[in-house]
Amino acid sequence: MRRTSLASFAFATLVSVGAVEAQTVKIGYINSAEIVQSAPGSAEAQAQFDTELQSAQDEIQRLQAEIQNLDQQLQQQQLTLSPEAKANRQQQLQIKAQEYDQRAAQLQDQANTRRAELVQPIMDQITAVIETLREEGNYGMILDAAAGSIISADPTLDLTQEVLRRLEAAAAAAPGGGQ
Repeated sequence: MRRTSLASFAFATLVSVGAVEAQTVKIGYINSAEIVQSAPGSAEAQAQFDTELQSAQDEIQRLQAEIQNLDQQLQQQQLTLSPEAKANRQQQLQIKAQEYDQRAAQLQDQANTRRAELVQPIMDQITAVIETLREEGNYGMILDAAAGSIISADPTLDLTQEVLRRLEAAAAAAPGGGQ
């Protein structure tokens, strides 16, 4: 009986120590929106995206103007058009509107893909810095305030500026960095 109680005591002690260790998980947080916006290379990637997007925006505006012109012509001439001619013009207008919708969706998909291509290297750097910071600081978890999951937190746990500092240092140390 004495061995059972000693074993129970030892087990209870181990469980208590484990529970205390589990309660001391180190947690930090970042603001990913601020990091992505301020990270080295972000402004350049956005400028390149905006430049590349301009031709798509021009095409969309041209298609919109074409549809508006067709609609305006139909409105101006509808009283003088035969029912068949009016139906034909309405059908042409609907076809143009469908073509516009399809092309706009296609251009939006292309824009999203291109934005992801431009941002991915920056995101990879950010992720690497956050993971290194987590390992070095023995953080059990780093949360993202921009995701809206943090309601209130001690500002001393905010690692955003440290992530940005490390990203800037890495950019300055890279060949061609700091220019």
